[in-house]
Amino acid sequence: MFGYGKKNEEKNTELLELKNIHLNCRPGEKEAVIRQVGQMLCQSGCVEESYIEAMLKRELTFPTNIGNGIALPHGVEEAKKAIKRSGIAVMVFPDGTDWGGEMVKLVIGIAGAGEEHLEILSVIAECLADPADVDRITKCSAEEIHTMFTGKRCS
Repeated sequence: MFGYGKKNEEKNTELLELKNIHLNCRPGEKEAVIRQVGQMLCQSGCVEESYIEAMLKRELTFPTNIGNGIALPHGVEEAKKAIKRSGIAVMVFPDGTDWGGEMVKLVIGIAGAGEEHLEILSVIAECLADPADVDRITKCSAEEIHTMFTGKRCS
């Protein structure tokens, strides 16, 4: 789990906040979805607004769909300075959304400060290793998704 559910010491916030889990999202243009998930990270204080453009730039140079119905949009390397703290935002598309010719059901926006992005990617891979996990998550509540990624219950 993300830091075994530990909180970001500086801001006393979690990598995945309950408000950053959006369920039953309607399919949309890839760019609009990236902007939306990036805005969630921005509104949570994880990134500066410029990070959203860096996420779009990354997508142009290296598509972030990783197979298994998952896309992990994140900024290009030079955008690291726009990250205030690590965080993720989750959008669930039960009917899928087109991601450059591939249907994805789960979009997880990532902002990883320093080397934390590697830990974040590792946890995501662990939680969603099986295609059945992605299908299951489309039927979960926000609280269940939060618990899946953080290893702790919401209060």
